[in-house]
Amino acid sequence: MVYVEGFILAVPAANKESYRKHATDAVSYFKGLGATRLVERWGDDVPDGKLTDFKRAVKAKPDEVVLFSWVEYPSKQVRDAANEKMRADPNANAMAASMPFDGQRMVYGGFSVLVEEGRAGKPGYVDGTLLPVPAGNRDAFRAWASKAATALKEHGAVRVVDTWGDDVPDGKVTDFKGAVQATGDEKIAYCWIEWPSKAVRDKSWEKLMTDPRMHPDRNEVLFDGKRMIYGGFAPIVDQ
Repeated sequence: MVYVEGFILAVPAANKESYRKHATDAVSYFKGLGATRLVERWGDDVPDGKLTDFKRAVKAKPDEVVLFSWVEYPSKQVRDAANEKMRADPNANAMAASMPFDGQRMVYGGFSVLVEEGRAGKPGYVDGTLLPVPAGNRDAFRAWASKAATALKEHGAVRVVDTWGDDVPDGKVTDFKGAVQATGDEKIAYCWIEWPSKAVRDKSWEKLMTDPRMHPDRNEVLFDGKRMIYGGFAPIVDQ
């Protein structure tokens, strides 16, 4: 995997099974366009933040659950061609019209991979994160993320992926930039950690919080942690 289409959306809790069917039905369509994997993760441990959080990112209502989802492609060129075909495909338009959620509040964008450690599988749990990172800190962020990925794998993570905003459009209602209150010189880092289970994840974080590799050098401010968004997500579709 070298390119990611990332999504955040809000789905009414009552629509969980209809959403699962909608996403499962879409797998073969996306793979026919060149995608290698479609992942949908249902919000499970999504805290409220003081400045930013996943719920605010998609303007979630009290009865809605936040999803952290992505599509993996072998290249940006394949992803761009897929999106071009979808825009002209009446079947794609019909699929969009039947979505069991408010598509106007869906956040989406394209991301190039900075760090990918571990093997892709079907993990039992995922931690998702969004960060606003100054464009000039790209290399320093990648170096820190690589070091953190090593620590995460040592503590039980099966895969760690950090990506960099490459094609992140402005939205009319919601978008990635608004989600983290990004300033003009900041890029969006869309990142996730794949765990074998929630139990392993919870136990591992107890140790990881004191691992120095997980914390950037205090003398080097890589990003504004106060605007970082994070949460835990359970599997719903992964194919």
